[in-house]
Amino acid sequence: MEVVHPLSADNDGTGIIQSTRDLPPAHYTFQIKNFPKLLGMEEEKCNSGEFEVGGYQWRLVLYPNGKNNSNVNGHISLYLAIVATNDLPLGWEVNVHIRFFVFDQIQDKYMSIQDASGKVRRFHKLKTQWGFDQLLSHDTLNDSSNGYLVDDTCVFGVEVFVIKCMGKGESLSIINEPQSNYFTWRIDNYTDMKAEVHYSEHFTVEGRRWKLRLYPKGYGTGAGTYLSLYLALGDSETLPPNKKLCAKYKLRIRDQIHGNHHEETVDHWFSDPRIGNGLHEFLSLRDLKDASKGYLVRDGLFIECKIYAISIPF
Repeated sequence: MEVVHPLSADNDGTGIIQSTRDLPPAHYTFQIKNFPKLLGMEEEKCNSGEFEVGGYQWRLVLYPNGKNNSNVNGHISLYLAIVATNDLPLGWEVNVHIRFFVFDQIQDKYMSIQDASGKVRRFHKLKTQWGFDQLLSHDTLNDSSNGYLVDDTCVFGVEVFVIKCMGKGESLSIINEPQSNYFTWRIDNYTDMKAEVHYSEHFTVEGRRWKLRLYPKGYGTGAGTYLSLYLALGDSETLPPNKKLCAKYKLRIRDQIHGNHHEETVDHWFSDPRIGNGLHEFLSLRDLKDASKGYLVRDGLFIECKIYAISIPF
């Protein structure tokens, strides 16, 4: 069970979360023997050895009697410091999540101490260490029931999670009403179409080639009772791995007599050029063959597509 401790981290007003766990610190453990002797020494701080995490060198900096300029007498202060910074490029910056530990040697458990807000700590030339001014009070340390000081030995630890920017990203723009966004597919001798699927000629919108796919006797749930219609990317079009292209478009079968066209508006993220998108049940075959509807006139059919919006990378 986690509890929020009211003390602050590095005097910035951030609360502290304390919790316990069985696992030891993943990155570094700092054992100190004869710890009470440190409390009586004039030396203000004690440094651990260096260790590497995330491609950077670090060390723990422990103040047995609290950091002098932090007004925290009666407490242990503990900080993480980045070292070997002369080897880093000009203007360097390292962002990390930090979690400190104190070992309960009686219960064989670790008390974990971290920022309540999960704040990312920014290391740079003017700020090379972060930590807690009041990590642990001397009273808590000296209380033998807590198990933090056993045979004059105490153990501290740290986990350092470096947040690295991979420098990858993309920018996407949606173009509304692109130029040359309208296509008409005229089909003569419609009833002579025997193949299961037919394709229109290609048309181009914003540099992308497209085609319409028609199943005269339906496909999927529309098989046998509907005309199925889809928009698909052209045969030569490819998309980079894990990339998608967005389009909003209208598919229409023209009513050549009354102007009461049958149409559906669709928006879709295209990811596979081989797969189109539209409707299995676009227009019932009964309505298609009904002469009063005006869709099929002198065995001719007009199918139209208008692309309202399309995404392009830039």
